[in-house]
Amino acid sequence: MTVISKRTRKNVLTKVELEGLFKKARKELAMLSEITNAMMRSLELDQVFYTILTALTFREGLGFDRAILFLVNEEKQILEGKMGIGPHSAEEADKVWNRVDDERLTLDKLLTEYDKFKTDPESKLNSVVKSITIPLQEDMGILALTILEGMPFEINSEEAKSRVNDEIKQLLNMDLFVTVPLKTKDRTLGVILVDNISSGKLITNDNMRILFMFADHAALAIENSRLYEKTVHLSQTDWLTGLWNARYLNSVLGKKLEKAEKEEGSLGLLLIDIDNFKRYNDTLGHQEGDKAIKRVAQLLTRHSRSSDFVCRYGGEEFCIVMDRIDKTQARIIAERFRSEVENSFKHDDSIPGEVKLTISLGLAIFPVDAARKETLISKADQALYRAKKAGKNRTSI
Repeated sequence: MTVISKRTRKNVLTKVELEGLFKKARKELAMLSEITNAMMRSLELDQVFYTILTALTFREGLGFDRAILFLVNEEKQILEGKMGIGPHSAEEADKVWNRVDDERLTLDKLLTEYDKFKTDPESKLNSVVKSITIPLQEDMGILALTILEGMPFEINSEEAKSRVNDEIKQLLNMDLFVTVPLKTKDRTLGVILVDNISSGKLITNDNMRILFMFADHAALAIENSRLYEKTVHLSQTDWLTGLWNARYLNSVLGKKLEKAEKEEGSLGLLLIDIDNFKRYNDTLGHQEGDKAIKRVAQLLTRHSRSSDFVCRYGGEEFCIVMDRIDKTQARIIAERFRSEVENSFKHDDSIPGEVKLTISLGLAIFPVDAARKETLISKADQALYRAKKAGKNRTSI
């Protein structure tokens, strides 16, 4: 007969304890499954962020008081604050949780409030988070180290708090918190920071274990959303110039016209064609022709307003949609484009004089010239035709 010592017996779980652990594990897995399904419902990146942080802060989810998301900007080598959910201070917390209790909000209900969250002027934490950028350097504190070392940090002592960037600590009103890296197979995408600013609850080992599992699912959801957005972006842009393409123009122009009509505003449509481009191509070759198209695209982008929509409309044709503009303003901008392109090629000694490029432009204004999308395009096209027929290198309205 095998004899179990008193010391060994202490490490043997009873049936009740085992059932309790299994029940807890089933509950955790069910919760993670529900949250993961919610994260995968949307491919819009900001909505994925919102789902992740809502799941981290809601009591039916992981139940932290606050959750904050930072993502790596690989090009600039910085960490950027993307979104924060929860109270900025302990005082705010009462208001947040009172609403949840009063309205008996469920996790699913909160997830449907994304559009409301986007426009919420009272979301102080989110505004503060979005203003934060942190260089990815070892001396920039725990958040940067979470990325550089690819490991979590528990800030649960005075010694640990001394390693936190003081400016960030003050901005976020932080005390005790945890950071967890968001990692995919080959890189670290960002950091999740969670704390219990209002309740003061300790973050336990069980909390940490579930948080690590959650972070893996969150990283996958963010990566999928990024890939989707990149694919969408590629389908909407021109391969040569990087400008928006004609297919996307059709959608954007319709929406901009609806907005202009609703606000009783105006909108300008400018069609642009490179003059004598075939002769340029035949003389210098198609590679030089491609370079010329890219140069014109860059000039149009550089000298357009930040609110203007610039696209490549066809082979050597471009289109610019200009919000809130009248004919006088639009003519000035069109002439600026024409002059910049003319001067750029005129002063390029590598191009023979007989093939130096210029552009012709046709302009139409909503609602003065046309009230419908198709008519507006037709009017701008007719104006461009007149500019060509009148001798090229000019703007016609």
